[in-house]
Amino acid sequence: MKPRKIPMRKDVVTSEMFPKKDLVRVVKNKDGEISLDPTSKANGRGAYISLNVDNAKMAKSKKVLDKAFSMKVSDEFYDELIAYVDHQQARRELFANDSE
Repeated sequence: MKPRKIPMRKDVVTSEMFPKKDLVRVVKNKDGEISLDPTSKANGRGAYISLNVDNAKMAKSKKVLDKAFSMKVSDEFYDELIAYVDHQQARRELFANDSE
């Protein structure tokens, strides 16, 4: 049996390609609302950011999502994104240690 193909996506902050499961999707819907999409199944324009707190903070400082979605994104959303990425990164470290 041949190995399964791993879907890759580009991080909008660093322009590096990562496996889709190592990224968080941010989506802009038809109404212009921006939200986190942990399931990666919401309708709308998506942009991916790696699960790295430094990259999320860099996204806020460079206003990367403003450019990706061609609209102003609030600082509160960037703070929510940083908190989410921090939480996910901590979960990965915690559960990675349990599997050893």
